Amino acid sequence: MKTALDQEGIIVSKRTVYRAMSEMGLIHKKRVSHGTTKATTEIQEQENLIKRDFKAEEPLRKLLSDITEIQCYDGKLYLSAVLDCYNGEILSVAMDNNMKKELCIRTVKELEMQYGKKRLSGAIFHSDRGSQYTSEAFRTALKDAGLIQSLSGVGHCFDNARMESFFATLKKEKIYRIAAYKLTREQVKSIVFRYVFVYYNRIRITTFNPKGLPPVAYREWAKTNLRPAV
Repeated sequence: MKTALDQEGIIVSKRTVYRAMSEMGLIHKKRVSHGTTKATTEIQEQENLIKRDFKAEEPLRKLLSDITEIQCYDGKLYLSAVLDCYNGEILSVAMDNNMKKELCIRTVKELEMQYGKKRLSGAIFHSDRGSQYTSEAFRTALKDAGLIQSLSGVGHCFDNARMESFFATLKKEKIYRIAAYKLTREQVKSIVFRYVFVYYNRIRITTFNPKGLPPVAYREWAKTNLRPAV
């Protein structure tokens, strides 16, 4: 909120913003995970190439992916998405009424179609160890796109924390507010696409980025301002 005010030229302290938001009932409690964490085997440790380092110096070098479910009026809608660690941009989205491996493969195919194998070649693609991601068909799709697979440890939800954070934001800011359970899957699909590709990527403040710039704005700004010195 302070970043948004700064961008509008309204300079106030964090304490003032916190006090005003508290009085208006706009401060939410931090969620704490109560899940258990299992011991990571040596093989799992080797397969985790990200190791909770969610920063990237260039676009399309570290990609995160996961699936979340949304309850709609006519059944569950499953959303698969890919996030770029460089600027927090959501690069690819696929939705269906099931969470089979084909949903995740479609997400990769959309990514490859949009950015091309040449630009994706050598990028790390990180996810959890769901059966979709460990299937032979999905591994083949990654290989065809030139991507290198990275997998979280079993029971290690924080190994993909930044992707989980996006889903939490999506649900808190949009899904719960529109009461998705009262809408059809097709209606929710349309709303999610607009939220992701119009609002989240292009308008919403992203605290991961300098000056809180939205993902697309930061990517464009970096092209001009972060060019290597000649």
